[in-house]
Amino acid sequence: MPDPAYRACSPAELEARLRLHRLPGLGPQRFHALLQAFGSASAALSAPASAWGSLGLPGVSAEARRSHEVREGAAAALAWLERRDQHLLMWDDPTYPALLAEVDSAPPLLFVAGNPALLEKPQLAIIGSRRASRPALDTAGAFSRHLARGGFVITSGLALGVDGAAHQAALDVGGQTIGVLGTGLQKFYPQRHRALAAAMIEQGSAVVSEFPLDAGPVAGNFPRRNRIISGLSLGVLVVEASLASGSLITARLAAEQGREVYAIPGSIHHPGSKGCHQLIRDGALLVENVEQIVETLQGWQRLPPVQGGEAAGSRHVLEDLLLAAPQTSEALANSSGWPLPRVLAALTELEVAGRVCNEAGRWFARPA
Repeated sequence: MPDPAYRACSPAELEARLRLHRLPGLGPQRFHALLQAFGSASAALSAPASAWGSLGLPGVSAEARRSHEVREGAAAALAWLERRDQHLLMWDDPTYPALLAEVDSAPPLLFVAGNPALLEKPQLAIIGSRRASRPALDTAGAFSRHLARGGFVITSGLALGVDGAAHQAALDVGGQTIGVLGTGLQKFYPQRHRALAAAMIEQGSAVVSEFPLDAGPVAGNFPRRNRIISGLSLGVLVVEASLASGSLITARLAAEQGREVYAIPGSIHHPGSKGCHQLIRDGALLVENVEQIVETLQGWQRLPPVQGGEAAGSRHVLEDLLLAAPQTSEALANSSGWPLPRVLAALTELEVAGRVCNEAGRWFARPA
């Protein structure tokens, strides 16, 4: 059955939008211009070529409207949407992620494999070099684990290096993560992360793309998808990046979109540190620990402030419970009476401070 997000759209209009989406030379701005001019995708497809020309649209777009390839591609997308965990979010749907809708050139259509509800949750993007150093991979994993435990969805581009480390670390702690592809969902790239993407979908996370399902890897599409990574997120953390890295494009897009930009400094002798150092010079927040990120996003996260204002040497209420007996996060929520997200946020800060640790799914208090 079609997803509830677009049941209000008639079958004919849905098929028309999928056809429009496949036309050459028709990006997000032109897609929106057509809907605004004609009122619907169905009407736009039926309009004379001269009307398209009056909007400044290229002739190649109008000529392809009735091609067999475009019709077949739309039919294949409709069949894809009939399957489990495969969804479509449209820009004028109430279920479309609100933060992304504010971005210039917001994607008119988003294909989602997995849980589409995640796109509305508070997200933090973690990005960096595809050829990241071992310390950078470890750092990305550590920040991802802490933030995922604190209730943030970890968003990245499913590329090799830092992206993959961030996605995997979120899954490792039972967190949620979103991968934004630069290809269609049926032409997954890079192939080495196909199993990771499958695990994300299976474990309740999501993989998304603005491109037609069968769109292959095209160099220009990867920078283009970066505006989605930043647009979905409250902030972007750059772990390691050269001056020529695509991560700097994402960070600058984030700044233009009014998002927080964080950068981790590194050795002045490592080429992978130069991009982060440039971002810091440009105004990014220099980050050394997770707390610095959580503090700036506490209001967005909509979690109560962590009760960390006790005098030095005094214990946190969760520490008292853990000193009595090690517990899981869920058990702590029950015994403290706190909502689970608040418990996870508090445990994250306590872990960063070295006051608690997690072993095999259970939390332990460290003796003072």
